[in-house]
Amino acid sequence: MRWQGQQLGSTDAAALPGLEHLSGFVQSVTTPEFAGTTFHEVLCKSALNRVPGASAMPFDWTVNPYRGCTHACSYCFARATHEYLELDAGRDFDSQIVVKVNVAEVLRRELARGTWQHDPVMLGTNTDPYQRAEGRYRLMPGIVSALTDSGTPFSILTKGTLLRRDLPLLAEASASVDVSIAMSIAVFDDPLQNAIEPGTPTASARLQTVRAATDAGFRVTVFLMPILPHLTDSVPAIDDALRRIKDAGAVRVVYGALHLRPGAKQWFLRWLERDRPDLVSSYRGLYPGVSATAPKAYRSWLAKRVRPLLRAHGLDGHDEDSPPHRNPGRATAATVVTTSRGRTARSAGAAMLF
Repeated sequence: MRWQGQQLGSTDAAALPGLEHLSGFVQSVTTPEFAGTTFHEVLCKSALNRVPGASAMPFDWTVNPYRGCTHACSYCFARATHEYLELDAGRDFDSQIVVKVNVAEVLRRELARGTWQHDPVMLGTNTDPYQRAEGRYRLMPGIVSALTDSGTPFSILTKGTLLRRDLPLLAEASASVDVSIAMSIAVFDDPLQNAIEPGTPTASARLQTVRAATDAGFRVTVFLMPILPHLTDSVPAIDDALRRIKDAGAVRVVYGALHLRPGAKQWFLRWLERDRPDLVSSYRGLYPGVSATAPKAYRSWLAKRVRPLLRAHGLDGHDEDSPPHRNPGRATAATVVTTSRGRTARSAGAAMLF
């Protein structure tokens, strides 16, 4: 792979104005294999992110090696975070990727502090740690090793099939700490998947990764999220998805309706206007004004549709509205799952990859 701007301090002509002021900025890199994408390499000062106590998220610590994501999911909640860098939540989020090249080293130092309580850490809460760039930067092996060596349990949520590269390392880690793996698969119809999340591996490729993780000894959860009103919420669509999930060896499903937070909402509605104009009025009715979640009536209707199908396919699972509650007296991620070692471990519930 030929990377331009290899020397530290050299800035690629494709770099966006202002990024040279990004704290710890090293260089911007482009490559023909990622046409139209620029990677902005930075030296981060911290790796562990503490989730605010007031947050509704069911976990307390995260690590995010990348900002922005080439999966280009039109509904991705994290789009608005790019605006903090004076980039837009649309095309820039898909193509201007910030890479924390020293994240593993910084994480190892943070985990070595005497104040670290070895609380569970969640990977994949913002943007995907196994997006395509991970094939070049290989940040995850160092992150996994740092967590394992420190005795810190962790969970991974991904849409990326690059997870298979690290399965031997993850299996080895699970002999020392609790490790849980979840695969996110929202769309099982290939043309729709290619239209709505064009940078992701196919559902079939992700299911093959579920099977590989299962064969490696992990009890894999699949996040059937987001379920898209009028697009993927029919009984035949859900039944087909759950059948394929079961056949791949997964043991558990977390499901939920589409969220449309600021940034994602505008981008997703733009996609609807272009590809499915017949649904624009329906979506504006379901998500009026600044509303980010589907109405409670729709979510209840969806649960009544999914639960019998979960039972029919012999899958454990729940919707995102009913995970176990956070324990305010202890840093933890809320959902209890069974790890590859047959013990219970707290890992992320309705994580924020969506």
